Amino acid sequence: MNETPASPLNVEPAPVSQTVQVALPELVPKVTYAILGFTVVVYLLQLLSVAVYGYAVYQIDWLEIYGARFNQAIRMGELWRFITPVFLHGSPQHIFFNMYALLSIGTLLEKHFGHGRFALLYFLGAFSGNVFSFLLTGENGYSVGASTAVFGLIAAEVVFFYQNRKLFGSHAKQAITNAGFIIVVNLFIGLTPGIDNWGHVGGLLGGAMFAWFSSPRWAVEGISPDLHLVDQREYREVVVGMGLVVIVFGALAAWGLFGV
Repeated sequence: MNETPASPLNVEPAPVSQTVQVALPELVPKVTYAILGFTVVVYLLQLLSVAVYGYAVYQIDWLEIYGARFNQAIRMGELWRFITPVFLHGSPQHIFFNMYALLSIGTLLEKHFGHGRFALLYFLGAFSGNVFSFLLTGENGYSVGASTAVFGLIAAEVVFFYQNRKLFGSHAKQAITNAGFIIVVNLFIGLTPGIDNWGHVGGLLGGAMFAWFSSPRWAVEGISPDLHLVDQREYREVVVGMGLVVIVFGALAAWGLFGV
């Protein structure tokens, strides 16, 4: 039996993979700068209140008296304390490390998330962290600081790179590994007395929850070399993410306040 060899014309060539470069969104991180600037101003006012009036009690200044997370005050109806601690700090080192983290992570994330989503992410992380801490730190629980929100940003960074891992390739894996290492190290450091580790955990949970539904999903569109990124995330998904965090942690706060 004679066999006729297949014609090379009938063999389909293997697809050739090609790496292309696409510019990331150029966006001035105005919200990051605004939050950082406002927080620094508030800390200066804390120092001024101490210089003028002295400490209100122990080493607590007057702004902390009215804005820190005091569990007893929250149980008396001062619910703004689920948010206001994010602007208050207990020492120069405390505000330096939190604002350095905000500047490092926030400038990157805001370029991807946009101004509105980034602002929501920051304050939802603060809210969820303070609620979680309120539930788990006892009747006399007290804390201040932006670390609840910063941990929300770190969690969102992990979610963002995971959901866009095909686009970022090895860079996504490296970013997730670095963020995971930062989380583990800081939670370990948070075991030290005087650090609100439950607030960190709550910030992580709230930030991850919001980002899972609202983090940008980038897709490359166009014809080379005119390629551009398009965010495929729909507005309703952002609303769902925000609503989920508010409902879940709002319910936890209500449970802690009223036992319902």
